[in-house]
Amino acid sequence: MLTIGKLAKHCQVNIETIRYYQRIGLMRIPKTHSHYRYYNDQDIETLHFIQKAKDAGLQLSEIQELLQLELEDRTQARQVIQQRLEKIDQRIQELQGLKLRLTSWIDDCENSATVCCPILRDLKSDASLKSS
Repeated sequence: MLTIGKLAKHCQVNIETIRYYQRIGLMRIPKTHSHYRYYNDQDIETLHFIQKAKDAGLQLSEIQELLQLELEDRTQARQVIQQRLEKIDQRIQELQGLKLRLTSWIDDCENSATVCCPILRDLKSDASLKSS
């Protein structure tokens, strides 16, 4: 049985992180005994599960969904991960578009014969279009 401080130290997380997980329902709030809340091995497993899932790029809502599944719930677990993968692919495409735009700006700036900076010109022209 561990206190919250010992649990945090054992799992290398902040006490406030554990409290936050409890507030949003990712972790249980143990009953108080002699003014202390004691955590067990299941709480350690839950915290490790959360950490591994976060390291894999899952969001807390997705982690909560996975925590509610049984080990045999392959289809549901796969669906959660598939949806996350689709979101990641979408974000990668957005980032590739941003990279292309920034690369283009750098090339324009390096190769432009004009006096004014093409990057600043494009940014200012975008701003004037939005304000009208």
